[in-house]
Amino acid sequence: MRAPRSGGKGRGKSQSASRKAANRSKGKAASHDRRRIHLRRGGELVFTTRSSRAEGHLPKAEILTLYLNRAPYGGTLEGIAAASWAYLDKPPAQLTAAEAALLVVLPQSPTRLRPDRNPAGAQEARDKVLRRMAAYQVWSAARVEDALEEPVRLVRKQEPRLAPLLARRLSTDNAAASIRTTLDARLQSQLEAMLEAWKTRLPERTSAAILVIEHQNMAVRAYLGSIDLDDEKRFGHVDMVQAVRSPGSTLKPFLYGMALDDGLIHSESLLQDTPRRYSDYRPENFSSGFAGPVAASSALFRSLNLPAVQLLEIYGPKRFAGQLRGAGLPLALPDAAQPNLAIILGGAGVQLEQITAAYSVFARGGRLAQPRLLPHTPLSERRLLSPGAAWMVRRILSGQLQPGQDANPLFNRRATLAWKTGTSYGFRDAWAIGVGPRYLVGVWIGRPDGTPVAGQFGAASATPLLLQTHDILVNRDLQQGLPQPGEPQPENVTEATICWPLGQPLALDDPNCRRVRHAWTLNGLTPPTLHTPDQPLNHNLLLSVWLDRDGKQVAADCPGASQRRIALWPAALEPWLPVREHRASRLPAVATSCPPRTPLPASPLVITGVRDGENLRLPSGTREHTLRLKVSALGGASQRWWFLNGAPLQRTNGHEELAFSLQQRGPYQLSVLDEGGSSASVQFHLIE
Repeated sequence: MRAPRSGGKGRGKSQSASRKAANRSKGKAASHDRRRIHLRRGGELVFTTRSSRAEGHLPKAEILTLYLNRAPYGGTLEGIAAASWAYLDKPPAQLTAAEAALLVVLPQSPTRLRPDRNPAGAQEARDKVLRRMAAYQVWSAARVEDALEEPVRLVRKQEPRLAPLLARRLSTDNAAASIRTTLDARLQSQLEAMLEAWKTRLPERTSAAILVIEHQNMAVRAYLGSIDLDDEKRFGHVDMVQAVRSPGSTLKPFLYGMALDDGLIHSESLLQDTPRRYSDYRPENFSSGFAGPVAASSALFRSLNLPAVQLLEIYGPKRFAGQLRGAGLPLALPDAAQPNLAIILGGAGVQLEQITAAYSVFARGGRLAQPRLLPHTPLSERRLLSPGAAWMVRRILSGQLQPGQDANPLFNRRATLAWKTGTSYGFRDAWAIGVGPRYLVGVWIGRPDGTPVAGQFGAASATPLLLQTHDILVNRDLQQGLPQPGEPQPENVTEATICWPLGQPLALDDPNCRRVRHAWTLNGLTPPTLHTPDQPLNHNLLLSVWLDRDGKQVAADCPGASQRRIALWPAALEPWLPVREHRASRLPAVATSCPPRTPLPASPLVITGVRDGENLRLPSGTREHTLRLKVSALGGASQRWWFLNGAPLQRTNGHEELAFSLQQRGPYQLSVLDEGGSSASVQFHLIE
């Protein structure tokens, strides 16, 4: 019977019934759609809603395989293999009869029967399957009885989550379902457990990162971007392997290597660890003290700041940064900023990944190679140093400062490891980068938000973690029977005996050989002691003088005058030299008869004990309202007259100390005048 064409009420009922019927039909279809099995055959997807239709495309064995591989097992688990490993920690082939029955029943109601949430319900459903197996005589009654006696035992296995920050990094850049990396899973797991144990040794909110690279092929073997991914207080989600941070002193080895290649220094060149001021920049050592005359090898090994700044001033900060960038180590600088002297002490930014890979220079004969995270990534490298310079720097960093000298006692236990520490301004970053027989190891410790951590520095914080990681790597190599690669000395690296202050070979009985040093040299070259631009007296450390028969200075045309060459120390080093080595002591007295027409320049007058521009405070924890100072003057002539804010203070002789007290806060100017007319002054403040 047809629905009437008119009469809105009847027509409405008919349309409503039709829509309900259509919706019921759609609901059934949707229900069928939810049960669809997605099959892949010949590169095409085949869809079906019933197993009978699947039989038209595939044999029953393959249908069963697809079902077992795709059946839901609770949560995100899909497939019998995933369930077997997640719940029972074994492959499906090793399942017992009871375990197999458990996994058979779970897809019927994967949420309700999850054995980790409802073990009683899962066991009841499993036993029902087992009894059916006996009833249908699929298994013997005895086998079923044994299976029924077996309780549901689950292995509490944590979800695998090795290198989570690397996984996040790679998955962001790669859409592939599976990504194969260069990581060593066993090593990664071992180092993650070690780093987790370090949490109690680090201050609150402090994180750490470790990178291990096999320098023969630059494959990254371990990647720990933070101390704990789930620790929000320590910013565990921040990958500190990629974070840009101040490198502290970790760039110094590259500068010394470049200076060696440039012929500026050899391993025992005389450098100056003395107070210096470059316009508004006044660098200081980490220990706040100064060593005076120091060899290049010792300055690098001890990570002294002032010699490194002296060396960079001569080499050129822009040239240094350009060389690093060209080889593959870019330095991050503020917008529109140019490289300056501060970059050698951490006034730039690098990533842990970049700086660790850059130390491959000292393991790959001077070539800087980029790290490889994926096996198919080709090896990329560029030369930065000569093999000889790289070898010499590596020997120095391993503790052997001079030829024939045993490694530093602190390094004997790990003579095969060369390492460098670094601490950024304000104790924000602690670094330790190591070059071992087979691996490069980079360690960073600090707060990801950049907050200073008092007392945190490379040698105390990062080095113990570096050494522990290195020991793990060496022990692994020994257990696997891997040989320890050697460090053959390049042919162009030779040994030479040199003398300070000139820094060149001299006969040991030569009066100008004031201190004997044993040096490594490149291509047999022994460059002289560096001249510093702001020290005019250093431009000629070997003076020619004419002497009479009594050994006093005379004019060159005086009767019987003979010429002698006298080696002098850089004038800035005099505060750290014995008096007999001072310029005034080394130069002979001037003869009263026939004196030289042009007197030799005297050593400059220098005030020690207080520095220009320094802010002074009263000693903490005392009730004193007076600051007592002791100062002295070096260089110049014998007697000195002292002035404080222009008012006469006291007279001293030679190197005699001057002691005085200050009470009033404010600016001060301390001046000294010697009997030869030379003067010096410093300005400082006494503050609250």
